[in-house]
Amino acid sequence: MLPDNVEGEVEERGDAPLEGDEGELEIRRQADVGRALLETRLEDVKPCQAVTLPVDATVARAIALMQKKRLGAVLVVEKKRPRRLAGILTERDLLHRVIGRKRYGALRLDKVMTRAPETLRRKDTLAYALNKMSVGRFRHIPLVDDRGVPIGMLSGRDVIDFVVEIIPEAVLNLPSQPELALPTAVDGG
Repeated sequence: MLPDNVEGEVEERGDAPLEGDEGELEIRRQADVGRALLETRLEDVKPCQAVTLPVDATVARAIALMQKKRLGAVLVVEKKRPRRLAGILTERDLLHRVIGRKRYGALRLDKVMTRAPETLRRKDTLAYALNKMSVGRFRHIPLVDDRGVPIGMLSGRDVIDFVVEIIPEAVLNLPSQPELALPTAVDGG
């Protein structure tokens, strides 16, 4: 869902065209990306649902779940209710804390996870999340409710997808290889 100030409506140009002569569709998008980032709440970005495992789950189980769900991180929760966030296991954690250890698949998550990670709330703005991601060099940030229970996870991919939804058409229609772009001016010689 885009914020109120972001228009995603499709309009036809001109008056009622004849059949087969409908003309081009115009898609209006937010021109002020900065303002959209400052005003948009994370609940409007639609981050992914929380994918969790208990602290005593194994690394092998976490890897299997991350592969199955195609995730770069899994949230680790306490065993007792209300299952508050205890940590996060990321691809980076796997590379730096797990791979190379003997029988790493049998390790418990609480032995290798990042404890007490930075978190966000649904009402936080995207600009605030970007600041945390940039300063902390995070690719994933858990979203928690008022009790500290995970309700989602914001990823860099979620941010990119949102920005693509609000950038001008000219940027969206760039060729995959910029050197193949059509010249903007005609040579006079």
